[in-house]
Amino acid sequence: KGDASEVVVVGVGPADAATQLRYGMAMGADSGVLVTYDGKVDSDLAARAIAAVYEKGDYGLIIMGKQSIDSDANQTGQLLAERLGLPQACFASQVELGDGTAKVTREVDGGLETIQISTPCVITTDLRLNEPRYASLPGIMKAKKKPMEEIPLSELGIEPNVRITVRKMTPPPGRAAGRKVADVAELVSALQNEAKVI
Repeated sequence: KGDASEVVVVGVGPADAATQLRYGMAMGADSGVLVTYDGKVDSDLAARAIAAVYEKGDYGLIIMGKQSIDSDANQTGQLLAERLGLPQACFASQVELGDGTAKVTREVDGGLETIQISTPCVITTDLRLNEPRYASLPGIMKAKKKPMEEIPLSELGIEPNVRITVRKMTPPPGRAAGRKVADVAELVSALQNEAKVI
């Protein structure tokens, strides 16, 4: 809740990532900035690129998802806040902007936690923050005319050294099928002697 004078969507990736930014503009963002890079982008590289964009503009709030869909790493927001020296709030399910502050509520084990931080700040969001709207046809048409700046990563003076390498991915081990027991005595015996849980 609060008023935004301008919303800018920012992305890091290949030139065809502009499609996702245009979709964000179709949902209401005013403009976009795409840091173009065709190589692998890890959380650290994304944070460095977004930080460079932030430092070139006048932004009061950075809102981003808590994790990416490619690596599910949950690191970019935290790395970005540290790099910029900004306060951060993670896993926000509700945000209220005040005069130079952001009141952030997040779900934690056992209830809700509400914190207040000063702006500018970085907030990573939970699924419960809002229900994303669908882009309307007029919105999609307007998005084609909205400004989108494309900046090659090299122009920001950033070395594209990837610091995180996925060494291996394996599926979780299969689970043994359950079995039916005839009565309570057999169940108790199996829990004591086989599973050793009682």
